[in-house]
Amino acid sequence: MPVSVARKIAFETLRRVESEGAYATDVLHAELDSGVQPADAALATELTLGVLRWRRLLDFLIERHFKKPLDRLDLAVLLTLRLGLYQLRFLERIPPRASVHESVEMVKAARKTSAATLVNAILRRSAAELASPVAKFLPPGLPPAERLGILYSHPTWLVERWLARLDEPRTIALLEANNRAPRLTCAVHDLGQRAEIIRSLEDAGLHVAPGLLLEAAFAVSGGSPTRTDAFRSGQISIQDEASQAIPVLLGVRSGHRVLDLCAAPGGKTSALVRAAAPGGLVVAADRHDHRLRAMQSQFARLGLSGASPVELDATRPLPFGAVFDRILLDAPCSGTGTLARHPEIRWRLKPEQLAEFHSLQSTILRTALAQLAPGGRLVYSTCSIEPEENEHVAASVFRGPSLDGSSYRRLRAIEAAPLLAMRLAPGVDVAAIFSQDGTFHTSPAAQLTDGFFAVILERS
Repeated sequence: MPVSVARKIAFETLRRVESEGAYATDVLHAELDSGVQPADAALATELTLGVLRWRRLLDFLIERHFKKPLDRLDLAVLLTLRLGLYQLRFLERIPPRASVHESVEMVKAARKTSAATLVNAILRRSAAELASPVAKFLPPGLPPAERLGILYSHPTWLVERWLARLDEPRTIALLEANNRAPRLTCAVHDLGQRAEIIRSLEDAGLHVAPGLLLEAAFAVSGGSPTRTDAFRSGQISIQDEASQAIPVLLGVRSGHRVLDLCAAPGGKTSALVRAAAPGGLVVAADRHDHRLRAMQSQFARLGLSGASPVELDATRPLPFGAVFDRILLDAPCSGTGTLARHPEIRWRLKPEQLAEFHSLQSTILRTALAQLAPGGRLVYSTCSIEPEENEHVAASVFRGPSLDGSSYRRLRAIEAAPLLAMRLAPGVDVAAIFSQDGTFHTSPAAQLTDGFFAVILERS
């Protein structure tokens, strides 16, 4: 019995994530071209991202039966076991016998025939204990962070810091949210065509649900929107609702000079281009030329020509003679607000990197503020939920002198909330996403979006 297309794609994607440092969504996007059947594409995505989300729990269960450190296993064998066990534990629609058999065939196809007996034995033992909850197998006396880290498949150090900041119920809610497949949400580029676009998507067989944060947004399921005419013609883009909200906070108007300092992949930039037209200027900057080229390809799909791409290092003084009315700094960050969407991040991120990101973000923010016109507005945002990258970066600007002696102030909630209030979906409480000090924040657990942070600064 040959290995299915979906499992082959999932195996190869996981191999590249582990051995090459690739991102799963990027590999899947390349692998799941129009030649792959929708059912195979859906299963390949489920297997890949599911294994990455539950990797720690899967490894804990595998090691129980292997009885040796897992680094003794060849990568191909370990990936086969993770895929097989994920199907046994989490995909009830696949019979256990089929999961075990296809896993054995997979390890043979990976030229590890000598491991077929081991794979068969471990997965059969695992199948025999499916009725038992995982908590039953945990050693007694584990510290809370270690216990939750295994049960919810997160690094212990991340769980420890969330427990200290959020308490246990909210931490568990966050862990659970990070292990759910996120909503696949779309941005509509012409609100006047929203109803027509939704009808076309439903006619194409997709299920459409209303946005939970923004009235104009919507979520799709039952297929890929990238295969629809609405996507190909540039009427919609795939973008998380919290990400869609960030450029709105700038309050860009026609004729504004706008700088998007870390622009790629360009989802927020396109909103800025539309808001600044006609007569505005949008400079889309990024450090990497290949990311700028990819962004320009997206602009071509969207039919946008109003962005000027510039390759630059934002940690150095910017090469502009003029200042800007609006600046968006969606800063490089740890991405801890996107662990459901990019689960491999949780296994790559190290505690010491938070301080490194803080230093980088603070440097770029000061550089950006030096380019802001008097009376201008800057939005600093991240897709992180860590204070070191968010509140602490914003606070550092006010602790030290600015580069040119200028002063800045933060917009408080009474000023910031109205910028977004008219765009919110019915029933969304503005107070739930804006703190009194004007900080914008979303949570995978509370809003079912990516975890975003933003603060709005004005130059006086």
